[in-house]
Amino acid sequence: MAGRIPQSFIDDLVSGIDIAEVIEHYVPLKRAGKEFKACCPFHDEKTPSFTVVPDKQFYHCFGCGAHGTAVGFLMDYANMEFVEAVEELARRTGREVPREVPREGGDERGPREDSEPLFEALERANGYFRRQLRDHPAAARAVDYLKGRGLSGEVAAEFQLGFAPPGWDGMLGALGSGESTRATLIRAGLLVERDGGRPYDRFRDRITFPIHDSKGRVAGFGARIIDGGEPKYLNSPETPVFRKGRELYGLWRARRAGRRPKRLLVVEGYMDVVALAQSGIDYAVATLGTAATGEHLQRLFRAVNDVVFCFDGDEAGRRAAWRALENALPEMKAGRQVLFLFLPEGEDPDSIVRTEGRRAFEERLDGALPMSRFLLDRLTAGVDLQTPEGRARLIDRSHPHIERVPAGPYRRHLRMQLAECVPVRYRGQLETRLGELSGDGPSSAPGRGHPGARRRGSESPVRRAVRMLLHEPSLAAEVHDVETVRAADLAGAELLAGLIETLHARPDLTTGVLLEHYRGHEWARWLDVLAHDEPVLSDPAGLREEFAACLQWMSHHAGRRRAQRRLDELKRRHPSALDADERRELAELAGGGSRARQEPAGRDRGPTG
Repeated sequence: MAGRIPQSFIDDLVSGIDIAEVIEHYVPLKRAGKEFKACCPFHDEKTPSFTVVPDKQFYHCFGCGAHGTAVGFLMDYANMEFVEAVEELARRTGREVPREVPREGGDERGPREDSEPLFEALERANGYFRRQLRDHPAAARAVDYLKGRGLSGEVAAEFQLGFAPPGWDGMLGALGSGESTRATLIRAGLLVERDGGRPYDRFRDRITFPIHDSKGRVAGFGARIIDGGEPKYLNSPETPVFRKGRELYGLWRARRAGRRPKRLLVVEGYMDVVALAQSGIDYAVATLGTAATGEHLQRLFRAVNDVVFCFDGDEAGRRAAWRALENALPEMKAGRQVLFLFLPEGEDPDSIVRTEGRRAFEERLDGALPMSRFLLDRLTAGVDLQTPEGRARLIDRSHPHIERVPAGPYRRHLRMQLAECVPVRYRGQLETRLGELSGDGPSSAPGRGHPGARRRGSESPVRRAVRMLLHEPSLAAEVHDVETVRAADLAGAELLAGLIETLHARPDLTTGVLLEHYRGHEWARWLDVLAHDEPVLSDPAGLREEFAACLQWMSHHAGRRRAQRRLDELKRRHPSALDADERRELAELAGGGSRARQEPAGRDRGPTG
């Protein structure tokens, strides 16, 4: 069904679900007071550190930092897409998932139009291409090409390979009778609309590769030219059901029937995926002619913890690997691993596995370069780490990349590895400086609640207030003037004000529901980090007292900001233009002006300071 799932429905669904019951369907839980505990399903451990807190609709592992809501658990553990997870929770509670009528230009969690006719057209097109590979007189060239690549008929059938015959109207003639059908084929990317003329087939004289979405439906096609010519590969255009930056060729097959492979191998072409499967390596996927995006990485990590990128060893291959690394950094949570396999120049996965065999190729995979090593080699290249200037350059190069990694074990691991690159006597200094720049202190400092927590002394009152509010949403009722929070003009003030306004409208929301409410929002990353920082104080009275102190500090700061702006305004005017009251006001403000000027601007690298 078309349209966005209303946020109010998601909030109510997550509020009403028993998160412990959802998780216990997959992981055995033991009650511990008001909470439940288990060995973490996201990393290997012998002592349980995985905690489910029903009152907050939230789970958290104190070992690896994994945390989230019932929706997030189904996405991360059961490999569901967001909409699938919401639909599963709704099914458990016997509820229908409503959809809003799409607004022009609006944001949606789903296609903007009824997608069923498009999927039906794509499935019919897939059947048409497969018949042409079997029956069309010109298909012999395609068959010979596939046999020349070592593919059997069984593998070709398994991947549903087909043939788009030469000519401009083969599909049009077979499937395109009627204006409505033609319009659907155009929207599905199968026909190309021509100004003032009859549409024509997009794919012609090519081998076709159907691209399946997470539910196994054909969402688009890739097509390879048989003889010479350009482009070598042609993909479906962006449509309501197909986005190149999201789909991965072969992923549905690798995951189907509940399979959870040990790792996924990301290669560059469709033929590589099919040829590797022919050799028994059935866990390869391919991007669709684009660099691996953040959304690709999210989908890969929902399926496995280990992802290996395979590239040519030439300069172009290393540039592509670097782009994949940059997009992978924000997804590097505990337990996840990205590796890079660089092949000899002129070789591809198909040629290597045919020459060396499956076992030798998988030995290459076992020896792939860890992402951290690839990153460090790149950052330290050409830097003299014996000099202060060289070490400063390393910090300058490293900080933007470390900043993109979520707070937690992997970010600390990167900092420690960077520190080991410099002489021993400078390691502590470098690691401390990187920790300060990343906003989570040196990795050796003990954290509270999770490894990326800031030390108390360096935490801003705004950040502290947001963290307390996440753990005790009822604190929002203590705030009667939200605009005073905004007026403080500090990093995170807008986020804090937004949370308070949300909780004023929905005082029943828990920690987990709040996080789900802001999924996909620009604030989501920061709320995610702060949610698994435990409050410094646990008793309600102490929390309220500390929260009130933070608000009082912000109010005082806002007053000083207003006074400074008024002082600047009066100073800009000529003395003769001021009346007696304004001159008196100027003298009073100037007396406290030096203190106002010393107030920190409050701007920091993140929205919570």
